[in-house]
Amino acid sequence: MNSADLGRRVGVPSTALFTDQYELTMVQAALKAGTAGRRSVFEAFTRRLPEGRRYGVVAGIGRVLDAVENFHFDDEMLAFLRDQNVVDGPTLDYLSDYRFSGDIWGYPEGEVYFPGSPVLRVEGSFAECVLLETVILSILNHDSAIAAAASRMSAAAGGRGLIEMGARRTHELSAVASARAAYIGGFDTTSDLAAGFRYNIPTVGTSAHAFTLLHDSERDAFRAQVDSLGRDTTLLVDTYDVTAAVRTAVEVAGTELGAVRIDSGDLLLVAHRVRQQLDELGATGTKIVVTSDLDEYAIASLAAAPVDAYGVGTQLVTGSGHPTCSMVYKLVARASSGDPADELRPVAKKSMGAKSSKGGRKWAARRLDEDGVAEAEVIGTGPVPAELAGRQLLVELVRDGEVVAREPLEAARERHIAARAGLPMSAMQLSRGEPVLPTEYV
Repeated sequence: MNSADLGRRVGVPSTALFTDQYELTMVQAALKAGTAGRRSVFEAFTRRLPEGRRYGVVAGIGRVLDAVENFHFDDEMLAFLRDQNVVDGPTLDYLSDYRFSGDIWGYPEGEVYFPGSPVLRVEGSFAECVLLETVILSILNHDSAIAAAASRMSAAAGGRGLIEMGARRTHELSAVASARAAYIGGFDTTSDLAAGFRYNIPTVGTSAHAFTLLHDSERDAFRAQVDSLGRDTTLLVDTYDVTAAVRTAVEVAGTELGAVRIDSGDLLLVAHRVRQQLDELGATGTKIVVTSDLDEYAIASLAAAPVDAYGVGTQLVTGSGHPTCSMVYKLVARASSGDPADELRPVAKKSMGAKSSKGGRKWAARRLDEDGVAEAEVIGTGPVPAELAGRQLLVELVRDGEVVAREPLEAARERHIAARAGLPMSAMQLSRGEPVLPTEYV
């Protein structure tokens, strides 16, 4: 396994200021009170799935590990905190030596999750754990939302190709993270070269309408593209008249033309007409790619169309209506000291309404029915029942501050395919409904 398989992490800047100020002020107050070193357990979870979603997808774990490794305060950052009077001198001294030295367990990337699932468990002193809250949540909430949208689109596509092409519809850094999450969720390629470079995701791209408009005729544009990129290229055929463009495309490239792309109009109707025309012209192997503001519902509506691949942008990188999965990061257990032998005591927020949480250091397992299909997400704080011992979901990610579970992105992608396949068939329905698995606490 080479470094490219795991993602290029060279030159990654410190993530220490990707946080909220109150994380630092809590550390200051805890240091003064003598409680900063108390052994603590934090968990990241969501109280509910986005409305109508049947399951969530864990994505961003690899990026979380990068963020934890690179969470340290350099001299310039410390000077900023000092100049802005964010924290006092003793706290600056603590931060200057900060390196996470605890343990992290979590659902492996690509796994599915449900309300209450302890997606990530962070253990260490209160101070070192609480500082990681914001950066962990910002990664998990974004990436898991995109992966969930991608998974729904992948299920709707039914094995047809999926191209992530949303870079121009989001922040430039979010675009890279979105492409990574989309690949985990089932997309095959990306148009974003930064994502291809950093994470070794296959990249694709040919031309836009501007290239056709640049030339004196559509034929000239097609000829220039074929001469440069070969007959296997994808020609964009809806700049002017689709029927004329398809005829010209085959005349220029021959029946070996790789694909045509349709980016507007009634995609269902146009795709059928283009397929018929291509076949009549002898280009029976030429594929049809459709784009134009697609989401999982539009993809599902094209199931009967002769479409070979879908290109998705805006709806994917915005989570198809749910740009976050509302994960939270809560203290669930703590000791009275930093002594590893000191007993952990469950703690939990007891406020009224939906914001209460369940205390205790949790394990999670997925119970299967007699046919091997998942039937419940089981979460507990005591001994793991013998029948669930082999079905536990959390894996060790960081031990004593050292990452122990890096893996190729392809492994997360394959894991998601398997996890989704293990859910009840109703998980694939796009109609609104409750989580496909109930969460049981024992």
